[in-house]
Amino acid sequence: MSRVLAFVAGALLLSAAPFAAQADGGRRMPAQVPPAYAAECGSCHLAFPPGALPARSWLRMVSGLDDHYGTDASLDEATVQQLSGWLVAHAGTWKRVREEPPQDRITRSAWFEHKHRRIAPSAWKLPSIRSAANCAACHGRAEQGEFDDDRLRVPAGLDARSRRAFDE
Repeated sequence: MSRVLAFVAGALLLSAAPFAAQADGGRRMPAQVPPAYAAECGSCHLAFPPGALPARSWLRMVSGLDDHYGTDASLDEATVQQLSGWLVAHAGTWKRVREEPPQDRITRSAWFEHKHRRIAPSAWKLPSIRSAANCAACHGRAEQGEFDDDRLRVPAGLDARSRRAFDE
């Protein structure tokens, strides 16, 4: 990460802290989403609600887009600064998100693993799901940042153990 980006990221982290608290703790997608976030991040995977990770995780992620989980997702400096500011301003502050998950992966966070503990590992590999990061496979309103247990849909091909997890 360049020194300039590190300075900007630090300044954004400190200046955005007062704005991070939201009524839902930042778990839902904010009303105003930068078009670059939806276009760039949403082109390969769900444009995750920024409240799913703490600010430091987002900062590490946007500073390493040249190797974003094995893919070059580089963006120009102006876009990185814009998205960094927005992600930090809306980063997760709720109790379970304060922990920075391993590799800054939402799917490796303690809260994610707890919520999905009854899903068999083989379920993530089904064609109807493909990976734990494919939230929309089960959460029909994932793009809006809604992951209510009451609105789950059961993907095709789940084994009995995983199907029971949807009923509990």
